[in-house]
Amino acid sequence: MDRCLTLLFAGFAVAAALTEPTDRWWWAGGVGVCWLASLYYMVNRGYGRTLLTSSGLEFYTLTGRRSFRWDEIAGIDARRHQTSSGEWWDVRAVRTRGRSLTVPGVFTSSRRDAAFEEQLALIRRYRADAATD
Repeated sequence: MDRCLTLLFAGFAVAAALTEPTDRWWWAGGVGVCWLASLYYMVNRGYGRTLLTSSGLEFYTLTGRRSFRWDEIAGIDARRHQTSSGEWWDVRAVRTRGRSLTVPGVFTSSRRDAAFEEQLALIRRYRADAATD
């Protein structure tokens, strides 16, 4: 993600340098759109919530609600992400079909975060309980 943003802004800078000074309004608009998208991503990740039920997962985010039954979930994984400015971990629900989903509200930037490990264990316990029913 860090490299992607660097390349994006480098592209904006090159494009702005190659255009006429009077036509650079789009540069500010492009930077504004990227800033809004990254702000939405951060707020949504931090304030999203997940409700665990006996039938599945319910994700609540800024833009809506999604539900997934436990039989649609093949596994629950903790994933590590590393950038030049640090690292963080989040939890992904690996689906039997389709792409993996980031579980909202469950992430940390600490290497050994007891609350994160507790949340991960709780989600895995709910999944295991649903598989035995």
